[in-house]
Amino acid sequence: MVQNAGIEVALCSEQFGSGAARGCRAAADGSLQWEAGGWHWWGFSGVFSVKPEGRDGGRGGTPGAASSPLSGLLAVFLPQGFPDSVSPDYLPYQLWDSVQAFASSLSGALATQAVLLGIGVGNAKASVSAATATWLVKDSTGMLGRIVFAWWKGSKLDCNAKQWRLFADILNDVAMFLEIMAPIFPICFAITVCTSNLAKCVVSVAGGATRAALTMHQARRNNMADVSAKDSSQETLVNLAGLLVSLLMLPMVSDCPSLSLGCFFLLTALHIYANYRAVRALVMETLNEGRLWLVLKHFLQKGEVLNPTSANQMEPLWTGFWPSLSLSLGVPLHCLVSSVSELQQLIDGHQEPYLLRWDPSRNQIQVVLSQTAGPETVLRAATHGLVLGALKQDGPLPGELEELRNQLQAGPEKDCWVIVKETHQVLDKLFPKFLKGLQDAGWKTEKHQLEVDEWRATWLLSPEKKVL
Repeated sequence: MVQNAGIEVALCSEQFGSGAARGCRAAADGSLQWEAGGWHWWGFSGVFSVKPEGRDGGRGGTPGAASSPLSGLLAVFLPQGFPDSVSPDYLPYQLWDSVQAFASSLSGALATQAVLLGIGVGNAKASVSAATATWLVKDSTGMLGRIVFAWWKGSKLDCNAKQWRLFADILNDVAMFLEIMAPIFPICFAITVCTSNLAKCVVSVAGGATRAALTMHQARRNNMADVSAKDSSQETLVNLAGLLVSLLMLPMVSDCPSLSLGCFFLLTALHIYANYRAVRALVMETLNEGRLWLVLKHFLQKGEVLNPTSANQMEPLWTGFWPSLSLSLGVPLHCLVSSVSELQQLIDGHQEPYLLRWDPSRNQIQVVLSQTAGPETVLRAATHGLVLGALKQDGPLPGELEELRNQLQAGPEKDCWVIVKETHQVLDKLFPKFLKGLQDAGWKTEKHQLEVDEWRATWLLSPEKKVL
């Protein structure tokens, strides 16, 4: 630092990420003495010197050389730029995820021991060819299950990543329980281990896909690869710790099946609890159907938009797979109409680039999307469908919607077309306010996690004017 009217002024300064800046001053021997204020988070304290180049053979101290072992350890297991380079929920999620991975590693060791015992390891009468055949059938069953599940549910995993993540870990516990029970019933051993491996392959697809979706959410500096790599390092460290503990645990429980089963149930309880806490810690800033319904319901009742933190805390994790309203976005037009009159009835009142059909008796909403429908159009279409669903439920609604609900309860179901048309007019006023409220609250409306099929269509609004 230099003197300026009795005040020392820093020659230069630097900071790491969002940490506090640290300055430096000139030492008597011409070296730079750096302050350590900006390094407290990394565990560094004290002032260090950087000598001019060439002095002492050019091997002067550097700031990096003075950092503590803790900073190096954090650099190995955390993404570069942490915590600014990741989402705010990264640390609580990863901590609970590490706890569940440790519990799962110990449970897996117990299950593996049971499978090896059932195959015949340690039994002189066991047949090598029979054990090999059982193992091959087990693996082939799992491979087929992996392909079928990816085809069946692959497109749905992004929409409800938290629910599928929790489902995958619970299914993994079920699979390990089957493996532990398999040696107890040797007649059904092959069927049991095949079923278990089938479940584990479903777990690998659902778990891997949802982990990728969560990595996209956590990466904030276009650093998905780094976040994924460090997550793998953390998991490897946890599994290594689990392996060492397993080496101590297995000899103590191997001769006592009841103790082994008790340890498994205890670890399973810890595993499920840690998984729940990890998933509950996530704050997704994009809207899926569940979060959109929570935010919209609160907006209709109180005129306020929930922020992502509040909505994610309220989001159901156990029942998110079975919404009460059947909302289908991107359905084919030919499934909704079979005549010109039906097409005209569907188009009537629709000025937005989507067509909506509502079946109140089955609580079903089907939406045909235009070729030019973007994220905002999809979001409005989903909001429209959920507003119609709100008419079938209890709870306060704005005046115009309350009137429509009274009409619905009093009139025949053929009037549903009139109600759909009138809700278009309500949304013309309501949706712009709702959309602005979402953006102001911190939601990312330029993308969404709504489940949308690939069908698109074009239609005419009137004989005089073509649309799209």
